[in-house]
Amino acid sequence: MPDSQRSDRFRFYGAVFMTDSSIGRRTLLIATGATAAALTVGATAQQTPTVADQAPAAAAAVCTLTKEMTEGPYYLDGQLVRADISEDKTGIPLKLTLTVVDDDTCAPLGNALVEIWHCDALGEYSGFVGGNGHDEPDNGTFLRGGILTGSDGVASITTVYPGWYRGRCVHIHIKVHTDVTLTPDGSFEGGQELHTGQLFFDEAVTTQVALVPVYAANTVPRTTLAQDGIYDDGGAASGLLTLTPLGGSTTAGYAGVLTLGVETS
Repeated sequence: MPDSQRSDRFRFYGAVFMTDSSIGRRTLLIATGATAAALTVGATAQQTPTVADQAPAAAAAVCTLTKEMTEGPYYLDGQLVRADISEDKTGIPLKLTLTVVDDDTCAPLGNALVEIWHCDALGEYSGFVGGNGHDEPDNGTFLRGGILTGSDGVASITTVYPGWYRGRCVHIHIKVHTDVTLTPDGSFEGGQELHTGQLFFDEAVTTQVALVPVYAANTVPRTTLAQDGIYDDGGAASGLLTLTPLGGSTTAGYAGVLTLGVETS
């Protein structure tokens, strides 16, 4: 499936507006404080209660849905359930905090499996090493895996800052599953896939990361966010992480945060 395939859907006051869709999957949302504040102001100005005013506050929230993204050609089933997927990969530390909520109620979605996979500093995916022109060991598991959310809907995953491969900006692939069964070998199976998408990185941060020797060794020209055929400059609504330095230098790493809302019905 080409990376250019994706669907466009937006939710406003519970209505779903859809444009041309090439992926028949559910859609992710990001609830923003700005829209919540706008609702509060509007409620103050309205003196006479209406039917809409009497609805539960959570149901009345305005949410912006991001586009679902293709899973791309590098997905592998049955990856390990683990909080740290970095294995022995060299790279800048990345601590992800991803909060999954229900799109209708905004309630945290506990016990959901948040699965991610991405390339290493040289742009190579485990199971497909050599696809970006670099030769290195391939165990089929590095930089792949996922973790179950807690009752607060939070999945905390440790990895390394991704590199890049030909034609794509720096990104991480993500899936959200529910009702999975954990297997004796430390993997998972079954369940329902609620979302397939991608996470993106601020271009100014990536520019600094690309100067670090392990990333600079990547011989493939880097595609920027603006040049990418998937990312659409939609900010958090299109999966752009909020990045915070973990220390005083680029090599100290970054914390990446995003709230993901998924349709559960």
